[in-house]
Amino acid sequence: MTETLQARLARFAPARIVLLWLALLVLVEALALLLYLRFAPVIPTAVRYYVYPFVWINLGLLAVVTTTPPAAPRRRRRIAMALAGGYFLVLAWAGGLLQAGSALTGQDPLVLFRVVLLDVPPGWGPMVMYDASLVQLFLVPYKVVGYLALAYLVYVTVLDAAGSALGGLVGLLSCVSCSWPVLAGLVSGVVGSTSGVATFVVTQSYDISTVVFVVTVALLYWRPTVGD
Repeated sequence: MTETLQARLARFAPARIVLLWLALLVLVEALALLLYLRFAPVIPTAVRYYVYPFVWINLGLLAVVTTTPPAAPRRRRRIAMALAGGYFLVLAWAGGLLQAGSALTGQDPLVLFRVVLLDVPPGWGPMVMYDASLVQLFLVPYKVVGYLALAYLVYVTVLDAAGSALGGLVGLLSCVSCSWPVLAGLVSGVVGSTSGVATFVVTQSYDISTVVFVVTVALLYWRPTVGD
């Protein structure tokens, strides 16, 4: 068990070339953010909200690049892909990337296709908005990268027979502000009024969702067993 734990911990030490590419990515992101703050007509009020998208992007990419799927039969790979795909769709719906289109909501589409560049900071943009009548897409880069990374880690976790999918369940809460109405409905029946807690969650949703995302990536990347 000690050797297994040491082997798992060793995976947290990326190769030097990976670290070099990560450093280059951080440099490009910092330059893009400085240029945005210099020329965009905005006054930053909370700097961490400009940094959070890069946490999602960088951590997600690092986890994917340094994770190798174990060998598995074709049938198990197909099952893992189906579960990971469904997991991504759930996250996309909960995170607001995927919504019912105008045809389903009884409204006329105002914008069929739009790319938002300067109105949102790097990581939040370039944001792609698309209305295909039956489905609406709001593709925010940091969420797309983060959710794809979680789905890939779920895929690897399913292939890893000794792993634990507990982290994948935690990932469903990575959009706290979206999932809170459901949770509040369940909690209110037990503890009564939740207005104070709800207000806290809404105002702190970006902070909480980022923490949940980091913890989820760590769990899926490590894939701890009961023995560990």
